Amino acid sequence: MAPMSRSRPRSDPRTSRMSGSRAFPGTATRTSHRDPGGRNHPGGLNTPGRNTTPNSPGGPDRSDGRLIPSYAACLWAAAGLAALVALLLVLVVLRWAPLMALDTAVADGLHRTAVAGPGWTRTARVLSDWFWDPWTMRAVLALMFLFLLRRREHTVAAWVAVSGVMSAALQQTVKAVVGRERPVWPDPVATAHYAAFPSGHAMTAAVAGATAVWLLRLYGAPRPWRRGVAAVAAVSVAGVGFTRVYLGVHWLTDVVAGWLLGMALVALVAGLHARRPHPHRPHPRAGARGNRRTDEEP
Repeated sequence: MAPMSRSRPRSDPRTSRMSGSRAFPGTATRTSHRDPGGRNHPGGLNTPGRNTTPNSPGGPDRSDGRLIPSYAACLWAAAGLAALVALLLVLVVLRWAPLMALDTAVADGLHRTAVAGPGWTRTARVLSDWFWDPWTMRAVLALMFLFLLRRREHTVAAWVAVSGVMSAALQQTVKAVVGRERPVWPDPVATAHYAAFPSGHAMTAAVAGATAVWLLRLYGAPRPWRRGVAAVAAVSVAGVGFTRVYLGVHWLTDVVAGWLLGMALVALVAGLHARRPHPHRPHPRAGARGNRRTDEEP
């Protein structure tokens, strides 16, 4: 008897077709698959152990390999940060005595240290004037913008450009309105121009760092990438704030206001982006109807 030929099972196009998403390189790809109960999950990750529950109406969107923060969460964060900036601005304008005493004590202590340690002061000036300078941070934003254009992510690139332009315009507007003077020393170790509140260095660094973290999260970058970039951003944001006070060109409250204002701006941009309809985001009811149809298939 002739041996029976083994026929190769035909692959199901629904389970073998890979998604054409533009997720971050190295992330898991989304496919259709079946769980042990035989139900289809068209939006699941092919990563073992991942939750394949469809997107909830109020939560972040995980469609197309992306993690889009919820609109409400971003706007609440932006509103809370903006409220803190407004409170700080009012206290500075009113020259609230406890806050002014804190500013003076911190500035005096760091200035004495800067005068006594010229080597550390030179290092702080190099970091502040070159690595963490606002134009360096704007160059980082420009690189993000060009990278997104190359990926044809024109909408997100536009949001990055908007955040950079609004950061420069907002800080100069608030400086002109508040008109706070910088610290004055008989033996200065550095000089700076324009008004003090808020710190432009601190705000621009916060915008660049928060934007980088947001983009990596948005495009589903691997966790080591996100943690590494977040660590670099945190060190840069904290470092530039410290050097501005250490060099005697800003008060502590100037730096804190710059941090808060920069993060509020990025939270607002992320929220406005999440508000837009995304082609890869399924409507919750449509997803439920699709699941019912696949469940009824034999």
